[in-house]
Amino acid sequence: MTDQVVERRIIVSGRVQGVGYRWFACQVARSLGVRGWVHNLPDGTVELEAAGPIELLDQLTEALRAGPPGARVDEVQVGARTTSSHLPEGFSIAR
Repeated sequence: MTDQVVERRIIVSGRVQGVGYRWFACQVARSLGVRGWVHNLPDGTVELEAAGPIELLDQLTEALRAGPPGARVDEVQVGARTTSSHLPEGFSIAR
């Protein structure tokens, strides 16, 4: 595994609010040792900003595509992180 740390912004659409999706995403990210945060957006999507080795972020993205039971993931958009704010050391659910 490479140690190169990258930062990604991920937007997940589908039935991803009200089904435990943020909790699921947070647990997966924590188990992988990825840092960042997840929160709901007003348009019904879920946004994540995450940082870690490329391989771990790829694993996180694949888990996000599957989602928790009860969710329906229609699309996962992955892009470079555009904000300059500092990501937390762990992974959290932002309000």
